Amino acid sequence: MAEAGKRLANVLNVLASEVRVGRATIELEEISRKLIKESGCEPAFLGYKPAGSKGAYPYCLCVSMNSVVVHGQPSTEYIVKDGDIIKLDLGIRLKGFYVDSAVTTSVGKISKTTRKLIETTREALLKGIESAKVGNTTGDIGYAIEQCVKKNKFSIVESLTGHGIGKSLHEEPAVFNFGKPGLGFELKAGMVIAIEPMVAIGSGKIQQLNDESFATQDGSLSAHFEHTVSIEPSGPCILTQMST
Repeated sequence: MAEAGKRLANVLNVLASEVRVGRATIELEEISRKLIKESGCEPAFLGYKPAGSKGAYPYCLCVSMNSVVVHGQPSTEYIVKDGDIIKLDLGIRLKGFYVDSAVTTSVGKISKTTRKLIETTREALLKGIESAKVGNTTGDIGYAIEQCVKKNKFSIVESLTGHGIGKSLHEEPAVFNFGKPGLGFELKAGMVIAIEPMVAIGSGKIQQLNDESFATQDGSLSAHFEHTVSIEPSGPCILTQMST
């Protein structure tokens, strides 16, 4: 999983650099497929059918624009424009093991509030990771994320969570983005989890769209960051750390 994490980080890093005004989001899907193949890995999302879904996901990459929080589908019709914020969510499999990561980026001119939203969500992820220590709980992670978001006067997106990960893409435990210290699932050495704060400028309430993506009910902008993290005796280890 550590090796898979390095490869995913490299793919996502290149992919984020390919986001630009005038590019159809389907082009990012095409780039991701090429990069994943070159990395020697397999796409994790392509053909994946979560419980309750109408059908299998038809792409490697999730591209979620602006108010869409997660599971947005690449499109020939959506052309990236100035001021967009784009969430890129990608998973890969290597030798039977999965890793998962997401990043939010922007193009052109964005408002101070939008920039603060992105920075806060990234900070919330790091705060959650800092709490991912042996003997702590998923409640400690959620509390750290929630306090960071509340401090900056944004909202945790409701009903969407992080998760355990390993031989399956989604495993127990659920890793909520809110919680109380000491409650929830106890973290033990050797566990691997995907921590992924999802944050909105407005209300945290969401709606599911026709393509099965999730968007904010009030149409407010959202941001999403995610890392796959190994719980080590010495502390949390980010397996999907991107280069800067």
